[in-house]
This record gives sequence, structure tokens and C-alpha cells, in this order.
Amino acid sequence: MNLRRDVFQAIADPTRRAILLLVASHAMTAGAIAANFDTARPTVSKHLQILTECELLEQEQQGREIYYHLNPNKMKEIADFLEPFRNLWDDRFNKLESIMKKYKTKK
Repeated sequence: MNLRRDVFQAIADPTRRAILLLVASHAMTAGAIAANFDTARPTVSKHLQILTECELLEQEQQGREIYYHLNPNKMKEIADFLEPFRNLWDDRFNKLESIMKKYKTKK
């Protein structure tokens, strides 16, 4: 049974975010990823499964090993979704900064 996972719930977990950072530069096996954490390998495997189901990671079979690498298309999709919110907050902080500068010059 393939459950549809929410990508934002997936990246809410700090371990999964750390895994994404690890594989951002180069593909890694589950064992190599697990070696970076103080948790049991099955726990890391579960995190990898969730990230793969969300399409944040892709698997590539090379001989007996499965390598995990970042899916840049999915990451771009997330970044594109977040961009309007980033622009909204940038505008708000810029307005606040200009107000604070005016307030500072009045003193």
C-alpha cells in the first residue's frame, strides 16, 4: 500500500532535513547515510522511505547497492510554492525597516 505523504510533514523532521543536506552534494547509500546518525539503521531506512515516497529523494540501483540522491525537480517545486510567501515577508520586513529608520532619525 503506497500512502501519499505530505512533503511538508516530511521536511518538518530534523533528521530528514539532515538527510537531505547529506545527499544534496552527492548520492549516498543507506549505510553511508545511517553512519552519520546515532540511531538504528531501520530508523534511518524509515526516514529514507518517507523522503522517497514524497519524491524528495530518488533511488538508483548500482549493482547490489541502492544510492539515494536529491530530486532537484521536487525541491524546485517546493521552492516555487514558497516564493510568494518569501516575497510577502520580505516586503513586510522592508516596510518595518523603513519605519524603524524613520523612528530612529526622529530621536
